[in-house]
Amino acid sequence: MTPRPALFLIGTAGALLLASAAAADPRAQIRGEMDAELRARLVRAVGEVDDVPSNRFEARRRARGALEAAEALLRSEGYYQPVLEDVVEGEETPIAIVNVTPGRRFELAEVQVLWADPAPDEATETTVRGEIGLTSGQPGRAGDIISAEGRLVAGLTRRGYADAAAQPRRVVVDHAAFTVQPSFRIAAGPLVRLDGVRLETRGPTNPDWVTGLAPWSEGEVYDPEDVAELERRLLETGVYDGVGVALAPTDQTNADGNRPIIVTLTDRPRRILEAGATFSTAEGSGVDAIWTWHNQFGRADTLVWQARLADVDSRLGVNLSLPHWRRPGETLRLSAAVLNEDTDAYRRTAAALAADLQQRLGKTSWVSYGVGLDAGKYDENRFDPVTRLPVNFNRNLLILTGRASAVLDRSNDPLDPTTGWRLSAWAQPTAVAGEDAVLFLRTEAQATAYLPLQDGAKTVLAGRVRLGSIFGAEELTVPSDRLFYAGGGGSVRGFEYQGVGPRLPDNTPRGGLSLFETSIEIRRDVWRNFQAVAFIDAGAIGFQETPNFNNLRYGVGIGVRYKLPFGPIRADIAVPLDRRDGDADFQIYVSIGQAF
Repeated sequence: MTPRPALFLIGTAGALLLASAAAADPRAQIRGEMDAELRARLVRAVGEVDDVPSNRFEARRRARGALEAAEALLRSEGYYQPVLEDVVEGEETPIAIVNVTPGRRFELAEVQVLWADPAPDEATETTVRGEIGLTSGQPGRAGDIISAEGRLVAGLTRRGYADAAAQPRRVVVDHAAFTVQPSFRIAAGPLVRLDGVRLETRGPTNPDWVTGLAPWSEGEVYDPEDVAELERRLLETGVYDGVGVALAPTDQTNADGNRPIIVTLTDRPRRILEAGATFSTAEGSGVDAIWTWHNQFGRADTLVWQARLADVDSRLGVNLSLPHWRRPGETLRLSAAVLNEDTDAYRRTAAALAADLQQRLGKTSWVSYGVGLDAGKYDENRFDPVTRLPVNFNRNLLILTGRASAVLDRSNDPLDPTTGWRLSAWAQPTAVAGEDAVLFLRTEAQATAYLPLQDGAKTVLAGRVRLGSIFGAEELTVPSDRLFYAGGGGSVRGFEYQGVGPRLPDNTPRGGLSLFETSIEIRRDVWRNFQAVAFIDAGAIGFQETPNFNNLRYGVGIGVRYKLPFGPIRADIAVPLDRRDGDADFQIYVSIGQAF
């Protein structure tokens, strides 16, 4: 029998999928001979109303307002001689109508560019003229003319003319020749060369550290992308509520003719104390206390003290993040923790140290490498492939792990992607010493892709594939926490944490040497900020180095997303298709961000 929570969420998602806003009426009907695209633009310009006019006077008022909107749209599209008439039909149920005869569409004549002194250098002038994007004979649309003027100014700015500005343009509409001739007047200003960085706000940040982040040298030609990159480097540290990066005014030009970049920083609170509680049908409950120190060393550093008491993972730890460590985009992360893990597969009490260097590549991609050292006691119920019987280990181990990873992100949003793809890979060469000794390589890779199926990404098809393999060791010799498991909210939904894969007679999950997971989701915007989701996940644990596709387990489910400015909140319910003894009837997951 289907559980009541499942029925409730299924009903909720079904209602959201079937819900649609009540149809609105156009403010006025558009009539007349014209192409379908122009008619659609006019309908959008006229707009909609929630109810029909109550009398002819109201219908007349709507028709006149619609006529004015239609006339403005036609002129912006290059129709400078339209014939429009507002009409009201009907007595009891009056209808507002606008009759439209667009007339002939005017075309662009030769574009003129006039430079206010001083003009840019000849090479720059030739280049930016080529970026105007207007040719004689194309429709004389106002939007195209304004955009072309913007491209002129932007082209100058990108080439060092930071003060470039458009002066009032002149557009001649010739009603006899049916042409529109724009004349742009552009003040390029002088070529700007950069000085250093000047930090104007008082605070803990070291000005010399900020200066070292500048992606230019003194005397280089101004490039707005360099200025944007400095802003990006400061923002990605996460310790500032606001970052301002701007070119100094002309009156602050130094004796060498260079101008500094002025930086203003709004600091986040220096100390933040947070507490939270979590609950999951798969992983149990827990409470957290986090104490965050910002900018303790004056270089946008973050020091986090953490205490967690939970069913699965309890720990005391500290993490230090030092952004732009030796060069811009490189972040040093140091961590130390004492922890107690109590999972269905193993128990571990250990101390852990780690150091990693992460280098950003572009805006959203990065590579990372580092080392980790764990020392602890392991209590493991394992499966002996030789005797085919369970065996218990209580052993003290010292584990040295090399850590390398890379992420290539070509999606459009970190928390709610609707298009693009991501590729991630991890490699961990590991040496185990203590009561056992073994060397192995643990590798993992994941690819995700997002395909919008409708304009505006109202419906998105999302897919995920994850593979993992351990090379150089037997299943029994690898510590339990380094084996692969599947199941849970970020894995195969419908199964509990570590719930996919064979189990020992006492119901202990058996970890494997290989992993395969895949997911497919359909995400559909249904009403305002709500999104409905349907998904199927699959996964398998293998006991050889290569992934095993023969023992796949499947979970299916539905979910609801509520979109906030920073990202969606998700709630999913999933059921296993091939439930075994010990598997729950369903699992519920609540978190921030899409599942992948």
